[in-house]
Amino acid sequence: MEPRIFARFAESLRGQRDALVSWLGTASDAEKETRLGPTTQTAVREHLDVLENAIGKAETSELGRCKVCHDYVEEHWLETDYTSCVCIDHLTGPERSRLEAELELSQKVQKALLPHTVPDLSGWEIAAFSRPASIVGGDYFDFGTFANGHQALVIADVMGKGMPASMLMASLQASLRIIIPESTSPQTVLDRVNQVFRHNINLTKFVTIVVAALDPRTGILRYANAGHNPPLLLRHGTQHRTAIPELLMPTGAAIGLLENSLFEVKEICLGEGDTLVFYTDGLIDAGILTGESFGDERLRDFLRKNNGLPANTLMRGLLQELQGFAGNAAPADDTTIVVVRRVHSSHG
Repeated sequence: MEPRIFARFAESLRGQRDALVSWLGTASDAEKETRLGPTTQTAVREHLDVLENAIGKAETSELGRCKVCHDYVEEHWLETDYTSCVCIDHLTGPERSRLEAELELSQKVQKALLPHTVPDLSGWEIAAFSRPASIVGGDYFDFGTFANGHQALVIADVMGKGMPASMLMASLQASLRIIIPESTSPQTVLDRVNQVFRHNINLTKFVTIVVAALDPRTGILRYANAGHNPPLLLRHGTQHRTAIPELLMPTGAAIGLLENSLFEVKEICLGEGDTLVFYTDGLIDAGILTGESFGDERLRDFLRKNNGLPANTLMRGLLQELQGFAGNAAPADDTTIVVVRRVHSSHG
């Protein structure tokens, strides 16, 4: 490979390393607890060791060197997995099959369409809002259908700014459009997403994401949260009207933070009138550039006081509350909100 290719890889890998080191040094304990889920910072250090090793190889033109024939693996393959060190011709049967499946997925991803639509589910209300902080954004939400027919709900946030974050998010969206219809579990989806993106040369920091599978008939929702802001569950009924919203805490680390991740699936059941609110950092960080952010407590207090409202009404009220707080201040981050409310059961 040409020296310029190694130089580009080294620069990108150093960017990933520096971003993670900076995050470890500046993030609050609360943020680390959210982004890492049930894992520890030690696992991030292990991932940094892999990055350091790759940087050293890129700087000495050894990155991608085949350990069998000592030639270089294909550049395209190295871009999607910078730890690759065996040429395709030297792979075993199972390894070749796995790679062929990954390459087939990549080809499908490139052809996937990006537009999304809000599903029309009998007995349910869904409202969504997304606004980038600049011309392009790194937030993402989408809907789809799992192989077993359950409704997929996804929200994600690429930790980064501008075009690189937007391009990576577009790739994530396209990937999920392929992966979700072939899966039956949020865990399977995140496992495959992690395989596709954890060694991607263009991943500048990490990606937080929640993948949920909703059975509209029963109201059962199974979810996996990879280091994302906990969605908030509002239970309906007199006894719940003033209750603090329940938090759907992370069940695994953000994509790109660890070398090996495990994503646990949790299950809840939404009854009539229950509401689930997904959101990204831009909501709670609103106003931070002027000295005070909207914050988690203000969000939860608003939702508690407005429990029971229709999804669209709740969304509009929240945006008005946000506007009233932040005024004309420039947004610090992309803002995305998805509200899902069960109006009545299939038997109601």
